[in-house]
Amino acid sequence: MLAAAWTADGKQSDKTIMISRNPLRSACQWLAVGLVVTLTPTFAHAHAGHEHASAFGHAAGITSGIMHPLLGLDHLIAMLAVGLWAAQCGGRALWMVPLSFLTAMVAGGWMGAQGLALPMVETGIATSVLVLGLLITLSARLPLTASVVLVAMFAIFHGHAHGTEMSPEMPGTATGLAYAAGFVIATASLLGLGIIAQRIGNRIAVRKSDLDLIRYAGGVAVAFGLYLFIA
Repeated sequence: MLAAAWTADGKQSDKTIMISRNPLRSACQWLAVGLVVTLTPTFAHAHAGHEHASAFGHAAGITSGIMHPLLGLDHLIAMLAVGLWAAQCGGRALWMVPLSFLTAMVAGGWMGAQGLALPMVETGIATSVLVLGLLITLSARLPLTASVVLVAMFAIFHGHAHGTEMSPEMPGTATGLAYAAGFVIATASLLGLGIIAQRIGNRIAVRKSDLDLIRYAGGVAVAFGLYLFIA
């Protein structure tokens, strides 16, 4: 869209300014911002960790915490799926579902760091990927309380896996807290990216009614969840 430019004295300039009102382009720009927010801390802290690891152990801790959800496909897909499904549900679920996941994940992380046993952690993680994928594929909307409880249960398994990755000397130290902060930052970023991705998918679906990328994404999560059970 073309818009007229005005000078400081209120006169119209002969120049024009291009203003984009393409909603898909705008959504893509927000996705790019989200990716930068997710990846920039990782690279920044990784750089700091290599240079000053001996003096600042917390730098290595936060890097490790950030990388754990990003490099584990089971965690990555599940967290993106929580954001996608929360955005699908809309309403209060848009923020309550991700918040409950994040809170319960921290609790599960504490359990893992303290060495508290939790049975069938890997099965719980695989189940979370499969069930969340099905919910997205079917565009299922559960009562808000059920949605919050469901994702919180899944989050405990993911958090426990994060917590058990901590070395025995890390809990209660600055490095341990940095590790916890790292996986919280990464998880929150992935949840946000899932919400943004759902918005982009909706805009594409409006333009091309036969192309429902969000449900396809749910199908991918289902397939990966089945793979986790078989592998």
